[in-house]
Formats: sequence, structure tokens, C-alpha cells
Amino acid sequence: MRAAPGADDRKAILHPHEQERYRTLERLAVGPAVDEYVEWYWAVRWDLRGRVPYFAEVLPFPCVHLTFERDGDRFGGFVNGVCTRKYVRELAGRGETFGVRFRPGGFGAFTGLDVGGLRDRAVPAAEVLPDIGDLADRVLAAPADAERRRLVEGYLRTRTRRDDPTYRLVLRIAAAMAQDPELTRVDQVTERFGISARTLQRLFRRYIGAGPKWVLRRYRLQDGADLLARGRIADLAALAADLGYFDQAHFTREFTAEVGMAPLEYAKNSLRSRDEVTSKVLPAS
Repeated sequence: MRAAPGADDRKAILHPHEQERYRTLERLAVGPAVDEYVEWYWAVRWDLRGRVPYFAEVLPFPCVHLTFERDGDRFGGFVNGVCTRKYVRELAGRGETFGVRFRPGGFGAFTGLDVGGLRDRAVPAAEVLPDIGDLADRVLAAPADAERRRLVEGYLRTRTRRDDPTYRLVLRIAAAMAQDPELTRVDQVTERFGISARTLQRLFRRYIGAGPKWVLRRYRLQDGADLLARGRIADLAALAADLGYFDQAHFTREFTAEVGMAPLEYAKNSLRSRDEVTSKVLPAS
């Protein structure tokens, strides 16, 4: 069963229309046994043999990923902590990744680990999950994504988990940050959920691996990139205000530093890529 596309199906993917020309992306739904911790499974494939490499860019979510990768000399399973910088992946030759995206805080709750030590790191899965055995070999040998999902979910179901009400609080807070664009400051979050800033900081480091201020800014920056890619460029000052920035200059500086180009340039590049893709799909009228 494929996961139905959601409102954020492309959110966080920079230059989404351009990326579609170089790789495929599929998402698969999660079974009820693990959906408290796992958001979805995903699969990326590319075949650029005879073509120049492509650098795919993403503004990562505050989530840990378990990935099974086959790409040139890279083969196996990896645990990828929260990435606090723009993630850039070179796609060259032929390769694929099957991934598990945990919910914000989900990997820390699922494993009992303090995920702060995984921030901005990717480590062999066996270093973090010593009981994973030969799962990576079996997943990458499976001929279809549905079978890969079955194998991974079978492994996840075997792990003992304890009830963790603190994780459920972290999950509610992260969901509010993601879904409510009016949440732009940490003090708004602490007031809404009735906890201190120090407690919030400690919980986010333990379960998510990054501080609450960074998580808030990342969600709003993703919102901005998504709106710009969809063509909202008429009033950048209003967009900056909607996203909680002090002014347009503040938004422009932060966006440029994170994405690598100014908002208007990014919007124009995204719309040009969209029009190029559309022109190849739709016949001329």
C-alpha cells in the first residue's frame, strides 16, 4: 500500500520539480504496530549512468532516519541523526535508498537512546541497533518495496518498547510547531504547553537531537521554501511576516544562508523547473 501524498509531500525538498528529473521518490504507509514511532517508509532510486552527477538538496525535518543504501561503494544500513544543515546528496551512476522516517522524537523513544549524540551524523546501523543482524542485506536483496517494508516492519515489531508519556508530549509539541504557522517563538510554545524553557530544551535534546528554537525555525523555513516553490513571490515582506521573521531582510539572510540562494532567485529557479517539467508532460495547445 502506498502512502497517500500529504500536504508536505514535497516540503523540505529543495527545487522539487528539478529533482523529479533525476530520481524517483515513493512513500509507503506504516502498519499500526509501529506507527506510534514511525511516520512512513520511503524509497529513492536514480539511474544517471552516462549523465553528469546531480546534487539533491533537502532541508531535513527534525527526524532520525534508518536507511538501507546501495550506491557505488556504499552498501548497508545506517542510522542518520537529525541534520541541522542543508543536506546535500550526490546522485551518481545508479543507486537506491530504502528509508524509515521516524516521527520527531520517535527514534529516541523507540530505542531509549539519547539521540543528541547522533546530531549531524550517520553511523552504521549495527552501532546503534546491535540486534539488527543481516537485515540490510535482506532488505536490499528484496525485489520490491512492499517486501522491504515487510522485512523492516517485522524487525521493528520484535523490539521491546516501554510506555513513554514524555515522548507523547514531545510528539504533541513537535506537531504543533509543524502545523501552526503562528508558533514562531519558544516562549509561545512553553506557554501553550505549560513547561519551562529549560525543560523543553532538555526534552528536545534527548528525544529529537536539536533545540526547540532550531526546530521552530526549520519548520518555518520549510514553509517559506515550499510557498516560494509554489509561486508566492509577489510580497516577500508579507511572507516574511507570516513566517515570524522580524522583517524581510532577516528572512532573506537566513534563507540565503540555509538554502544557498536568495528567496526570489530560489522562487524563479523553482518555477522555471516546474514549467520545464510541465512542458514535457502536457502537449502544446
